[in-house]
Amino acid sequence: MKNRREFLRDSLLTAAAVSVAQPSLEAAQQDTTKKPNIVLILADDMGYSDIGCYGSEIDTPTLDRLASEGLRFSQFYNSPRCCPSRAALLSGLYSHQAHMGMMTDDHGRYPYPSYDGNLWKGCVTIAEALKAGGYHTMMSGKWHLTPIDERAKPDADFSGVDKSNWPLQRGFNRYYGIIAGAANYYDPATLVRDNKPIRETAPDFYFTDGIADNAVEFLGEAGKTEKPFFLYAAFNAPHWPLQAPEETVAKYRARYRDGWDAHRKSRHAKQLEMGLLKKEWPLTERDPRVPDWPRASYKDWEAERMAVYAAQVDRLDQGIGRIVAKLEQMGQLENTLIFFMVDNGGNYEEIGPLAEGAKRPIFIPEKTKDGKPVVSGNNPEIMPGPATTFQSYGGPWGNVSNTPFRLYKHYAHEGGISSPLVAHWPRGIHARGAITHQLGHEIDIMATCLAVSGVSYPTTTIAGTPPPPPEGKSLTPVFRGGAVADRGMLFWEHEGNCAVRDGKWKLVSAFPNNWELYDMEADRTETHNLADEFPDQVARLQTAYRAWAHRVGAQPWPMPETPPGQRNGGLGLPEYLKHDRS
Repeated sequence: MKNRREFLRDSLLTAAAVSVAQPSLEAAQQDTTKKPNIVLILADDMGYSDIGCYGSEIDTPTLDRLASEGLRFSQFYNSPRCCPSRAALLSGLYSHQAHMGMMTDDHGRYPYPSYDGNLWKGCVTIAEALKAGGYHTMMSGKWHLTPIDERAKPDADFSGVDKSNWPLQRGFNRYYGIIAGAANYYDPATLVRDNKPIRETAPDFYFTDGIADNAVEFLGEAGKTEKPFFLYAAFNAPHWPLQAPEETVAKYRARYRDGWDAHRKSRHAKQLEMGLLKKEWPLTERDPRVPDWPRASYKDWEAERMAVYAAQVDRLDQGIGRIVAKLEQMGQLENTLIFFMVDNGGNYEEIGPLAEGAKRPIFIPEKTKDGKPVVSGNNPEIMPGPATTFQSYGGPWGNVSNTPFRLYKHYAHEGGISSPLVAHWPRGIHARGAITHQLGHEIDIMATCLAVSGVSYPTTTIAGTPPPPPEGKSLTPVFRGGAVADRGMLFWEHEGNCAVRDGKWKLVSAFPNNWELYDMEADRTETHNLADEFPDQVARLQTAYRAWAHRVGAQPWPMPETPPGQRNGGLGLPEYLKHDRS
């Protein structure tokens, strides 16, 4: 007997196959002047090379298909971390302008508006703009743009919680997902439908599947409105914890036994073959904190960590496949602009054990739904994957995810801010399988949505004030094979990690280090620092950065209110890697 999710999935795949072979009369007669639908799909904490069409060995047939029928960006940028990235994406502003220079957890800590940690009500979201322009708007997935009460456990009623910045209050007609920034995949806390807290009780529930299934359900509802629609599917995968169904993990269990060095090299070779990268750009050296694979002390555990991570990406692709199948079933794929992107680069973060007596975060439950204890921490004695574990894949595999680049999430080097962007729109993007090397940034998504929809930017926000103009540029010229003529400079700041890019030049620093200068046409993997050779360029770009920081409210790091544990900016060496170095 199939459960509801399996029945829905199989029905959609069957219907999709029929629609491809024999397009519906509705699709054939569709008015070519109809406004396009827009589907924005966001992955979480995934590196530049983690999907097949960007070099990965992970099976991602849906995303590979979208790339083969659409357009890939080789130089698309995000912000260095979850909250800032989502604020910039949805507002078309730099994260500081949207009051998200740091995280929602920091709400109330800093006296600077740019670091409020609560999406500014004086800005406009894509959903608010498109809804005002006649679109039906829907979201399924991770919100992470407003503080959430730490007491909001999976069975909480959210009484007294401020919902004024929840999705339905920021432009969405429908919502399913988590308000917080992380979740146990089998029993997520802060889960809501529209404005009502819910708890998934099915024994086989898996959050990635839940996001996809609800997105499909919302699309079905949208099809009955006769309006163009906007769907924001913000998947939590493959963000930690490492949790995935055994049948998917088993598929990858043997795939990573040859270790991280082999996979960095093979991914890089594929990227060169595809034309994503120039042969003149060398693969960066392995992170010096990570040993070569033969010296790894816990090979079985390490291979399993990456197998679970790969399963999470695989399951993400399966969910996206169901969304695409639904669009085909509806006869809407031809006239739907699909974006696939990521919020930041692959993640070094190591999950340590919970200290005795320490407060347990809302996203780490004490027990599973069937009463088993949940053990948190990257312990090589415990294999990740099931609901009883809460681990991350850490620096060794994060280094693989970000192939060929340096560093990780948190940083403004390419490993932290470079991500895939796949754009698929048969009616509007005529290239098939092309790669563009034009620069893009997540702040461009707002401007692009407005351009393709013909919707005007609102003149008033929910705060009753005029919004700042969007900072990004429309990518529609790139869709036609051209370039964004007035690209201008791009800027980054997070936890003192700063950068500015102007054409081929990039000035970047990892706190507390000095500025580094790179020629991105000759050396995009940032291996040859030219700061000493071109001091005039350093001075010019540094002046531009300071002017931007003053304009958007980016403060020098650390701020006086920054807790001592967050001040040094470094990523520590976990015990299991210390063992490898001894």
